[in-house]
Parts: sequence; structure tokens; C-alpha cells
Amino acid sequence: MTNIENDTPVDDGQATETAETAAPEGANDEVAQLAEQIAALQQDLLYARAETQNVTRRKDKEIADAHAYASTKFARDILSVADNLGRALAALSDEQRADEGIKPLITGLEATERELLSVFERNGITRIAAIGLPLDPNQHQAMLEIPSDKTPGTIVQEMQAGYMMKDRLLRPAMVGVAKAG
Repeated sequence: MTNIENDTPVDDGQATETAETAAPEGANDEVAQLAEQIAALQQDLLYARAETQNVTRRKDKEIADAHAYASTKFARDILSVADNLGRALAALSDEQRADEGIKPLITGLEATERELLSVFERNGITRIAAIGLPLDPNQHQAMLEIPSDKTPGTIVQEMQAGYMMKDRLLRPAMVGVAKAG
């Protein structure tokens, strides 16, 4: 007689008599089968433990990534604000900058840009270097080729700045590359 839950023999007296009267060869076969079952169950247990550890590691990594990159969508959206602010400041002429009437406005815009860049830095958002570097398709998007005396494939113009958030690309830099003469 065996226990249904774990297939182990139950000693109720009757089973002992049957086992004693059975041939020793049959008992050896049964012991071998049980040993094989134990080995298989131990292997299954090891695989289950390994899979559990892998799932736990994946979960921990996903949680860490979620915390690190939770603001990625917001960061992408705010890049256009930084672009527009930079364009507004670049469009000001020297005589407009000298005008005492709008000087406080310009000072406020410059302070806003500095603060925005400071917020980017605190959150791991960095501008991608471009001008003078070879084209890197992982960080730059070539928009046009420009005849130049520079090595072909070198970035000679930046139309739009690119940004990284920690080690992830937020937006590629849109650039013009040197074309062979």
C-alpha cells in the first residue's frame, strides 16, 4: 500500500508481509525506479528554483528601469520647449539685446533656459555632441549631405539637438554630413 500524496510506502503490516514474500529482484527494480523518480524530481526542483531566480531578477531589473526611465515620455515632450526657447534667444539681434525696454525679458528668458538645462542635468538628460564628429547612426540622423572639405561622413551642421536620458536615446540629433568633393 502507498500514500497517494507522495507515492511512499505506508507500513500497515500487510504491505510488509507482501514485500517479504516478493522476490529480492523485484524489490531492487522498485528501489531503482524510486531512485530514478527522486533524481527526476530533484532535477525538476533545481530547474524550478533557477526559473524563480530568473523571474525575480527580471522583475527587479524591470522595476529599476521603470524608476530610472519613468519620465522618458515627459522628457521627450519637454525637449520641444527647450528647442523653442533656444530659438527665441538665438533670434535676438545685438540691438534688441541692448534695448533697455526688453532687457528684463531677455534676462528672464536666459534664466529660464539655464534652469531648464539644470533640470535636464539633474535628471540625467544630456545633449548629444555632433559637430565635427563622425556620423553615429545610433545617435545622429543624417538629414542632408553638404559639400565640404571635411572627411566624408563628418557632421558639419546640426539642425536639431539630440538628447540622451542616461544610456537611452530620447531624440537623435538631426544633422548635415560632409559629402565628398
